[in-house]
Parts: sequence; structure tokens; C-alpha cells
Amino acid sequence: MKKSATSSFTSTPMYGYLLLLTICSTAGLHVWRTLFDNFAVNVVNLDGFHIGFIQSVRELPGFLSLLVVYVLLIVKEHRLSALSVLILGIGVALTGLIPSFYGLIFTTLVMSFGFHYFETTNQSLTLQYFDKRTSPIVFGRLRSFAAATNVMCGLIVVILAPHLEYHQFYLLFGITIAMASVWALTRNPVDPKLPRQRKEMVFRRRYWLFYSLTFMSGARRQIFIAFAVFLLVKKFNFSVSEIAILFLLNNVVTFIVSPYIGKWIVRFGECRVLSVEYLSLIVIFICYGLVESRYLALFLYIADNLFFNFSIGIRTFFQKIADPQDIAPSMAVGFTINHVAAVFLPALGGMLWLIDYRFVFFTGALLSFLSLLLVLIIPSQLRLTKHSDNIP
Repeated sequence: MKKSATSSFTSTPMYGYLLLLTICSTAGLHVWRTLFDNFAVNVVNLDGFHIGFIQSVRELPGFLSLLVVYVLLIVKEHRLSALSVLILGIGVALTGLIPSFYGLIFTTLVMSFGFHYFETTNQSLTLQYFDKRTSPIVFGRLRSFAAATNVMCGLIVVILAPHLEYHQFYLLFGITIAMASVWALTRNPVDPKLPRQRKEMVFRRRYWLFYSLTFMSGARRQIFIAFAVFLLVKKFNFSVSEIAILFLLNNVVTFIVSPYIGKWIVRFGECRVLSVEYLSLIVIFICYGLVESRYLALFLYIADNLFFNFSIGIRTFFQKIADPQDIAPSMAVGFTINHVAAVFLPALGGMLWLIDYRFVFFTGALLSFLSLLLVLIIPSQLRLTKHSDNIP
């Protein structure tokens, strides 16, 4: 049953269930990413083409997240969450045992399907089980714990690196994650009183703003992932250790700030919070293109990563306009829309970089401006939904 008081959400069985699986999923992805490049180069002897191909393969399951709708025909959603994390754990555990190009393609696909399908069901279950004033706080709390998990996993890797081989790292984390997910499969945090979710693909005209904001958020995410760190390394000569410290700082900042983001959404609303995000991103992307100071570039990267967490406002906005039965299929569709940009934007950005790297970041500023215009439509969309709900 949904909790009306934000102070009581931690007593909801689904919160503890999703928290455990979030920690497991985050740990698996973080360790996989931390070790991957060194493992691929030093053990498998791959080159840049192979790395790029595998990274493209990693995004494919995100693009196919809409298939979750059909999996839910035969598997309950909370069980699919645990099964997805189990699959992720298996993919991580197998990574070091198949040290070849095709082996990495296979294990990357397994790991990525687990991660993306869990994220889809995680978002859906959070919106189903927590009311409109509580879900932003839950999203923020889960992101905070995810950041803390990244910090802890990073420290564990540093401490154990002199003592373990790559395959031992992957086995250790993969098996631990798989065991935790098997335990989760024995739990039943379901509330039978909640609306039953539609077991079909859902596209509705009245959700157009959610679809548009989700696509733009995915496009902005791709520019950040593909080119922000590259700028720091290419132009400002950041070392591996400096990048590692930067990632650590990012996670510490996310751990501290994420719980407040949820509270800000509850207090000020999605329109104001998302407007602050996109106004800030316009400035950040323009500065990316003009910055000459490595310390300012460092600040921009941390700020960029911080504002990325504001995107939970897009999902809580959808919760306010959606039919409660549409949440699960719509989250699956939304996750696919979010990954559409991953198909073409990195390649397009690479071509722009060859002309002038500043064009990449000015494009990011333009996308942020368009997102800001869309965000300003949120109040009228909410009024329209409220009016429709009041019609007998």
C-alpha cells in the first residue's frame, strides 16, 4: 500500500527490496567498468576498434528495454528485478573466464541485459509503490546509496588490486551479487492492492512531453558520457589517477546531494527543478567549449554529473500525468527512448569533434535549451491532467 508520509517509506517492504538490488546492480556495473579497459588491453589484447564495438554492444540492451513488457507476461515484475540482477551477476562473474573478443561481447551483453532490465523495473516499481510526494525522495535516496556503493567498491578494488587477478575480481563480485539476488527471489514485497499493470506496449499521445523529455535527457547523457572525460584527457592531459579521483569526488557529491534533490522536487515541483538543471547545463556546455583552465574544467565536470541526477524529475512528472496501470509498460518504452540517442549521437559527435571539438558542446547547449522549452510546458500539462481527472 502506498505511504502518504515521507517519513514512513523505509518501512515499505519494496523499499528494502529495491535498495538491496540497487546496491548489487551498482556494484556489478562499477566493478565491471573499473576493470574493463585494463582487462581488455592487458589480458585480451584488444585495440580501440574492439573497445568501441563492445561499448556499442553494451548499449543495445538499453535500446531493447521495451521488450520488458513481454517478459512481464510470464514473470512478475518484482521477480524480474531480482532475475535481472542475477543475470548481471552471472555476466560479471563470467567476464574474466572468457578472455577473448567474442567472449567479452557475450559477457557484456549478459551483464548489460541484467543491468538495463533491472533499471527499467526499478523505476517502474518505485513509481508504483510510492506516492507522488514520496517517490522523488525514494529516487534520491536510492541514487545516494548507489553513489556510496561506487565509493566502497572503488576502495575495495584499490585495496585488493595487489592480491587478486582480474578473473578473481570478477568472480568475487559476480558470485556475491548472484547470491544476493537469489536471496531476493525468496522475498515477496508485493502489495496486492496496487493497480494491475497493463501487459502490452503503451504509447499515448498525452504522454508526448514525457517521451520528448526522456529522449532529450538521453541525448544530453550521451554527450556527457562520450565526450566530457575525453575533453579532460585530450585537452587538459588528466592522468588515470586524476580521473579516478574525479570519479570518487563525483560519487561523494552525489551521495551528499541526491537525497536533497528529491526533497526539492517535492517542495518546488518538477518544472522549477528541471528548469534549474537545463539553465545550468546551457552554461556548463558553453563553458566546456570555451574553458582554458583545467581546474574550471574539473568543476564543470562535477557540476555536469550533479545536474544529471535532477533527471529523476522527468519520471516523477510522468507519475503525475499517467494512468497508474501504464507505469510498467511506459517505463520500458521510456528506457528505450532514452537510449535512441546512443545509436547515432556518439558517432555524430565524433564527426563534429573532427571539425571543431567546441561544436560538440555547443550542440549540448542547444539540446539543453530545447529541453528547457519543453520543461516550461510541464505546468500546463499538469493542469490539463488535473482538469481531465475532475471531469465525471
